[in-house]
Amino acid sequence: MDKRIRNKKLQKKVMSAEQAAELIKNGMTVATSGFTPAGYPKAVPLALAKRVKKSKEKLQISLLTGASVGEELDGALTEEGIIIRRYPYQTNKALRNNINKGEIFYSDIHLSHFAQQIRYGFFGEIDLAIIEAIAIDEEGNIIPSTSIGVSPTFIDRAKAIIVEINNSQPLELEGIHDIYQPKDPPYRYPIPLIKPEDRIGTPYIPTDPKKIQAIVITDTNDQSSPLAPIDKNSEKIASYIVYFLKNEVKHNRLPQNLLPLQSGVGSVANAVLAGLLDSPFKDLDFYSEVIQDSVLDLIDSGKIRIASGTSLTLSEEGQQRFYSNLDKYKKKIILRPQEISNNPEIIRRIGSIAANTAIEVDIYGNVNSTNIMGTKMMNGIGGSGDFTRNAYLSIFVTPSIAKNGDISCVVPMVSHVDHTEHDVQVIVTEQGLADLRGLSPRERAETIIDNCAHPEYKPKLKDYYQRALEKGGHTPHLIKEALSWHKKFLETGCMK
Repeated sequence: MDKRIRNKKLQKKVMSAEQAAELIKNGMTVATSGFTPAGYPKAVPLALAKRVKKSKEKLQISLLTGASVGEELDGALTEEGIIIRRYPYQTNKALRNNINKGEIFYSDIHLSHFAQQIRYGFFGEIDLAIIEAIAIDEEGNIIPSTSIGVSPTFIDRAKAIIVEINNSQPLELEGIHDIYQPKDPPYRYPIPLIKPEDRIGTPYIPTDPKKIQAIVITDTNDQSSPLAPIDKNSEKIASYIVYFLKNEVKHNRLPQNLLPLQSGVGSVANAVLAGLLDSPFKDLDFYSEVIQDSVLDLIDSGKIRIASGTSLTLSEEGQQRFYSNLDKYKKKIILRPQEISNNPEIIRRIGSIAANTAIEVDIYGNVNSTNIMGTKMMNGIGGSGDFTRNAYLSIFVTPSIAKNGDISCVVPMVSHVDHTEHDVQVIVTEQGLADLRGLSPRERAETIIDNCAHPEYKPKLKDYYQRALEKGGHTPHLIKEALSWHKKFLETGCMK
């Protein structure tokens, strides 16, 4: 215990998860660590769910996290009807269903904005923070585990804190974190991060030990994130991006080692990043949110010089590899608060190359990354908006079709807009790549249809566009028909 809880007074705060869960009361705003899904508390949420299930008491909370968290938190609390409000990003199926049924109030928020909005009181007071850690130091400061997210702000603003000390996470993780919190306007100074490898903060989260009301000892691993095998479509998308980047270097629009890379979350994004393994690029910098398996592959191959993020979101195999070579990876990986990893000013200053995934794109370059058919929330915008609007190069990838070809991911008009054509520079599907820089709306439409649409849907899109041209306009559209494009998919049952 002395190695994990180095403050002697705080050792008296150790209790069971069940005892700690008693601190959670109806109507509270509860904030937890965790980011896609790594470093989130597990024991106390499970104990709370068990308590409510057994007692049948009415207990509902507003739940704030860094981003998505695991089944032990979002899933267990949703099942018992405990979550009434949720911010700012999620991936749990049961939670998503309740959001779409209107049983949970959900607000989708840019991840870089969230910490400041909390400090400004946009979400009211935080009654309780539950933070997973590997240790508490002699001064009472918290040393986080596999993610940082918004934990520094939660710890600073919460009235009370529960710490879950996770013994399954090795103490050797200490030192991988770099905690820096900017002051709020009008007292904010420039963030002194010039290069992705710069360390500008502390290896712990500054904490008032008087606020720590309970410490729970756990030993449950993060929920691993299985990644689908890299398929031919993902390989094609990756090859188009590599060719595009090589051409940018050839024309002196990028240096030989590119600019710092960002990649979205999930199997397609992981596969696209893995495509760089067979590329000529080396000495790469990675400045993103999430460290996935492909980042470890690029480190192992000597391609990546430094990788900065806010969480380690690894498959089971990736977790084993990471912990087996922790000393090596600690020299290459830095974890920061999402307020820094997603900071728009830093992203713009370092010249990020951002690659994110889309649910659908339209012929003018607008992107929907959150809502299925415009009405049903999938996961949320996450950090894609932070990077897309501020990147040196903003790239979106998507398969050209979904649901076994029943749906085209290239449509006349997206059913929901998350990223406007003003921010989207490159669209890539397995059919090809559309470079939209400097193109008028009409030129964009022709380029996207020709290069990115699936052959089965290309004639329909061309026909729509040609008839829209007859109506005219800077951005020609047949509004009713564009909307009916989605209606047809709904009628075929493709939403099921």
